Amino acid sequence: MNLRYKLFTAFLGLIIIPLFILGMIMFFVTYNSIEKKYSQQSEYSLKAISYSISNVFKDMNNVTDNGIATSVFHMALSADDPSKQDLTDAEQLSLNASQRNFRSLLYNHPSISYAFLYNFNGKGSSEIVSVFTKENFRTLPYDKFKGSALYQEVMELNGVPKWLAPHEYPELTGTEAVFTQIRLIKELSFFQNIGILVVQIKNWEFESIFRNLKIGGSNQKVSFMLVNDDGMILLDPDRNLDGQSLSSFTTKHITYKPGFQSFKTQFGGEKSILSVYHLKDYPWSLVSVTSWGSLSREVTVFARWFVAVIFLCFLAAVIFNLFFMNRITGGIAVIVRFMRRVEDGDLTTRVEEKGNDEMTLLAKGINDLMDKINMLFNRIQVEQRRKNQAEMRVLQAQIKPHFLFNTLESINVLAVQNEGSKVSEMVYRLASILRISIQDRDEITLQEEVTHLRNYLDIQKFRFEDVFDYEIDIPEELMKCGILKLTLQPLVENSIQHGFEGIGYHGRVSVKGWEDQGNLILRIEDNGIGMTSAQLSMFQYMINDSAEQSTGGQAEQVIHQERRGLGVRSVADRIRIEYGDRYGIFICASPGEGTIIQCVIPKYEQGEDHYAKSIIG
Repeated sequence: MNLRYKLFTAFLGLIIIPLFILGMIMFFVTYNSIEKKYSQQSEYSLKAISYSISNVFKDMNNVTDNGIATSVFHMALSADDPSKQDLTDAEQLSLNASQRNFRSLLYNHPSISYAFLYNFNGKGSSEIVSVFTKENFRTLPYDKFKGSALYQEVMELNGVPKWLAPHEYPELTGTEAVFTQIRLIKELSFFQNIGILVVQIKNWEFESIFRNLKIGGSNQKVSFMLVNDDGMILLDPDRNLDGQSLSSFTTKHITYKPGFQSFKTQFGGEKSILSVYHLKDYPWSLVSVTSWGSLSREVTVFARWFVAVIFLCFLAAVIFNLFFMNRITGGIAVIVRFMRRVEDGDLTTRVEEKGNDEMTLLAKGINDLMDKINMLFNRIQVEQRRKNQAEMRVLQAQIKPHFLFNTLESINVLAVQNEGSKVSEMVYRLASILRISIQDRDEITLQEEVTHLRNYLDIQKFRFEDVFDYEIDIPEELMKCGILKLTLQPLVENSIQHGFEGIGYHGRVSVKGWEDQGNLILRIEDNGIGMTSAQLSMFQYMINDSAEQSTGGQAEQVIHQERRGLGVRSVADRIRIEYGDRYGIFICASPGEGTIIQCVIPKYEQGEDHYAKSIIG
């Protein structure tokens, strides 16, 4: 038995048990009279709460009936653009008379939290039509909702509203303590099913109903809650018991039958009177829990001679908790919470070093240990980053001889043909290319990369004058963005060398760039021979050279495997090493339809610390 259990046992044996025995002797005489009196008051109160709740539901039923009668929901579902039917965002002048009246009704109704429609005839984004928006709430997709038992029940009700309490169907209603109405929407002319309406109402009115109603005197400890027929607590105004099972707080088995019932039992370890009233027309019950101790205080005739004993026991309990249990177990609880945070991965947390006892020494030792662990983690992180940078330089070096070989071969062909001016132009552009290729910088601006790419394309145009054309369309505002050098040229080289091989028509290469959600998107598109699905499946990131060599005997099964090429693979690997797994190259191709290579990297200015950002991402 640990220290906390020992202290709790002492507290229970010295204070709680004596109080319990004395209380049983005192309250045994007045047991029947107090319970009967309170049960009558509780029945009246629960019936009043039930009546108020039913009125809230009826009021909301009338609101949705008005929307159906005025065809507001029908017009929203049949609109040309159902995704723009949110009455909270729509311009007043763009609405018809029915929509304006219904929107006024929505704004003037303080309880509505959220409303949307499932569109039976919609597809994609039009399957869900928002009528009354709600922040930070994701609607359950229609396909999932359609496969649930709730959907079948709503369809069987054939337009009659179905109410859901909090926590009954969180996939649809969320985790907030709100009530939700679901009903089938019909087209009034032909009574055809066109959608399902889902309306959530806030819990303000329900909380005010519970809080404004008090049973007995103001000193009584009373709590109300709403439970379903399975015993799950759907609504607790104090927000302490929402979503939990009522049976876990009481040892008495409760059958939720029609009518009213009241009995004395233990609730949450405390003797209480528990009253249950089943709502009409709904599968819910109202439950009131009143502390038996608070009721017994009303019996002042017994409290006159017992007050001294209660005071002494209470004083002993306070002293015991303040000077023994809380002082000893409080420090231990703090260290336990600290260790749990460390288990969750928070290595920056520290235990407060307060006092000069053994607990302070323990806290100091733990803090020193965490400092040493953080130093080791930082050292490992630096070494890993250096390793990644070295691997990236190796991959980058693979591109240079590959490109240089192809270019020199083109110059050799022109020299043989005595094309001196072309050779001079190609040598000049090759020098410009090598000037960027051989410099020590791994990162250049997009402007420099585009210049490098134009020089390469012009060299290839000299060689393949009538084979292809190219265009580069990148906005000027993106030219200052940082990019790994030799990113675009190997991808374009792949299209020219392999995409236009053996074609009988004029080739075209298009390079475009744009920004999307903080990322820089670069797309290389050609109209070449394309690739089959089998060839596409051969493209992988970070393939070891040894793995490729081990499959050299199966060359007949990997025809055109060079389509992905050394250059494409190296660019992909370099991007993954530099920016992380969220970024890379994505290829889309079809035989005879050309190839699209899309490069996704983070958008940043040259010199920014994108490495740390990619690790966090």
